[in-house]
Amino acid sequence: MKKDIHPKYYNKAKVQCACGANFSVGSTKELIDVEICSACHPLYTGKEKVIDSMGRVEKYRKRLAKKSR
Repeated sequence: MKKDIHPKYYNKAKVQCACGANFSVGSTKELIDVEICSACHPLYTGKEKVIDSMGRVEKYRKRLAKKSR
């Protein structure tokens, strides 16, 4: 690698989530603020729920039923 062209690399950069979780990663930034992380994301916590406010699933099922006739 060429010298003096790369940013400083922090092996233990701190990550702070809005939920209060803190952990370390490697980064070119010393402090990283994030809104969502694996500690609070619904996909990782198992609290995922599907919201179908427009009834799109029912519309799809109706169209599919019409095609299969």
